[in-house]
Amino acid sequence: MIAAIIANAPALLIGIPLLGAFFSPLIGRISRDARALWVLAIITLTTLVGLLTAYLVYTGGTVIYVFGAAATTLSIPADSGGIPVRILLTLDALSALMVIITVTVGFSVILYSLSSDSRRSSLEAYYTLFLLMIASVLGMVGTGDIFNFFVFLEISSLAAAGLVAYKVEKGRAVEAGLKYLMVSMIGGIFFLFAIAILYGQYNALNIAMLARMIQWTPLDKLALVLMITALAAKCGAVPMHFWTPDAYSMAPSAVTAMLVVVSQASLYGLFRICFTLYGLSLSYVVIGWVIIILGLLSMVVGVTMAIPQKDIKRLMAYHAVSQTGYMLLGVGVGLAVLGDQALLSSFGMTAMEGGIFHIMNHAIYKGLLFLTAGAIIYQVGTSDLNRMGGLGHRMKWTMIFFIIGALAIAGIPPFNGFASKFLIYESVFAFNPVLSIIAMVVSILTLASFVKVFHSVFMGPPLPEFQHVKEAPHTMLIGMTILAALVIISGIFPAFFVEHLIAPAAHALADQGAYLAAVLGGA
Repeated sequence: MIAAIIANAPALLIGIPLLGAFFSPLIGRISRDARALWVLAIITLTTLVGLLTAYLVYTGGTVIYVFGAAATTLSIPADSGGIPVRILLTLDALSALMVIITVTVGFSVILYSLSSDSRRSSLEAYYTLFLLMIASVLGMVGTGDIFNFFVFLEISSLAAAGLVAYKVEKGRAVEAGLKYLMVSMIGGIFFLFAIAILYGQYNALNIAMLARMIQWTPLDKLALVLMITALAAKCGAVPMHFWTPDAYSMAPSAVTAMLVVVSQASLYGLFRICFTLYGLSLSYVVIGWVIIILGLLSMVVGVTMAIPQKDIKRLMAYHAVSQTGYMLLGVGVGLAVLGDQALLSSFGMTAMEGGIFHIMNHAIYKGLLFLTAGAIIYQVGTSDLNRMGGLGHRMKWTMIFFIIGALAIAGIPPFNGFASKFLIYESVFAFNPVLSIIAMVVSILTLASFVKVFHSVFMGPPLPEFQHVKEAPHTMLIGMTILAALVIISGIFPAFFVEHLIAPAAHALADQGAYLAAVLGGA
């Protein structure tokens, strides 16, 4: 039994949440408690299988799971006469890191959601879409096939759009969901067109197979532009970020925390396309600077738009855009020097490690911040900062969790945001000091913005209308506690995380040859 679970862990990783989504409406007909236990059991199993899968990758190397064939690679005998049609899950160290992020945040937000959304109706649909979203993200980061990545990308878009529109809110949430769906549909069309271009030229859809054959023709360049545009829009990078404030602010807070992970899965796809698919033929400097510029625009525009906001979740949404810029900046610098081994070993890999470390840290502390915002809204019934005040007297634990998340996002030690930002600062400074200075200024503005939020929400005497306010329910506090603990632990012991999780992920992304060898074998 255990051997079968280990052997099929990559498939179970996607299959368990899909199974949970399918049966959630049926079990919900029994009782609300039965549905809650079912969803909690599914996310717990998914988390355990995800951690098992990541362990297998980090201890044994890239894991290849083949559907419908006994062979574990795409190796092709000389007399076979063609390429076999197989669906592969390919999980290297970067994929494993994304799996850890997804299941950890997913477990925390589902636990939080059991209380935060218990007052709502149609929870069968809510949890079905939630589990579908988690399954789609795990599929995106686990697939080795570019078309299957598109399929999972579309599933995530449909599930996320439905969850964004879930609250209705006099039509505002529906508008936000439609905006998200529109951007996702346009991006999906771009991505599908790019797949058609590559398939028409090379008669293959497997990422490793395409990477081996790609020639950097004008059509290949067009396909790359289309895919970068689609995935940059999905991850909320400026100037394709306009869906982010509406979607993040109108979705239930647990959904918003998971939407951050969905956006980062798109960011993973962007990096995978640039490094793994196009790595041998890519114009490193040009594409690297394109990603750097996207990162700079996201950082600056995101933080400047966040400062004047009066809605707590909308403010945090713009900061999510800004923080995405750090990830793009770090990995963009690594890509820009990828062709120069001296520069890559000097500071390029450190920049990539900082960008990838920030993906993990951002998912944790931004998820925590959105959950604290949800706890506040759950108790006071408003997201308007001008109508809040004195909640620190009534919601002490929520205030503490907010402080932890705020200091982390501002890059204050000893929290995890500082650890990843410091790697980015020092490596980017070696590449171009101006870029590093801009990143530091953005962090200062981020701190100023969250000081304003803290003062507006928690400081001062309790307002008369909030005399009845109590602390958030226990399951919401447990969900926030998990993320807050991870913020502190990964901030105090960053070397452990960098050595065992981040550095292997960065090297897996930079080493295209190892990925091709793991999948293609002797092909």
